[in-house]
This record gives sequence, structure tokens and C-alpha cells, in this order.
Amino acid sequence: QVQLVESGGGLVQAGGSLRLSCAASGRTFRSYAMGWFRQAPGKEREFVASISWSFSTYYADSVKGRFTISRDNAKNTLYLQMNSLKPEDTAVYYCAARSSRMGVITPTIPGEYDYWGQGTQVTVSS
Repeated sequence: QVQLVESGGGLVQAGGSLRLSCAASGRTFRSYAMGWFRQAPGKEREFVASISWSFSTYYADSVKGRFTISRDNAKNTLYLQMNSLKPEDTAVYYCAARSSRMGVITPTIPGEYDYWGQGTQVTVSS
């Protein structure tokens, strides 16, 4: 059983930065693959970034070079550093966790994750 709580969302002007955090419960956090997704009104949930238990990372093309995913296993926390934000980045951002098992080490599909946070709103103004 894993609980995830996101924080750090807010309103920022285009070109600005935000850092999202996701605090995770559980004694096996370091074995989880973790990911960030986002969903804007009227649109499907889309992949943003993922990180494996071995710290391999993968990014959606839309955020490469601007966003950085990281994890601190000692703190049971996942991060998403977002720089050079654009209005099209506006969405509810969700963190997700995948328990250790055979499969892709940096999952990009929502159905590949087992646990989800409640989401945090990110709004980027023009």
C-alpha cells in the first residue's frame, strides 16, 4: 500500500519555474519506478517524465530540456523541476508509482502504474 501526496503547484508567468514534490509512504520506495503525468481540461492524461529505481530517466518530447525528474530515496520523495514554463504546460500534475516487477524500467503509460497522487494544479499565464 502506497500513498502519494503532491505539492508545489501554483500560478507562474511564462518563462518562470516551479518545483513539484511528491511525498511517498511505504518501506520499498527505492524499488519503485516513479512518474509524472499531467491532464488539462478536456484532454487525456499525458506522460511527462519517469525515473527508474536505478535512476534512469525518460521525458516526453514536449518537456525535454526544460523539465528534470529526480528522486531522493532517503526522503521518500520524487521531484519535478520545471523551467521555461509555457502556457501549454498548464494542467493538473499527478505523480505515480509502479511496484518492482518485470517490465519497462521507465514506464510511460498510465496503466503501467499502480498508485496515484491527488494532483496539484500548475497554471502558467501569458
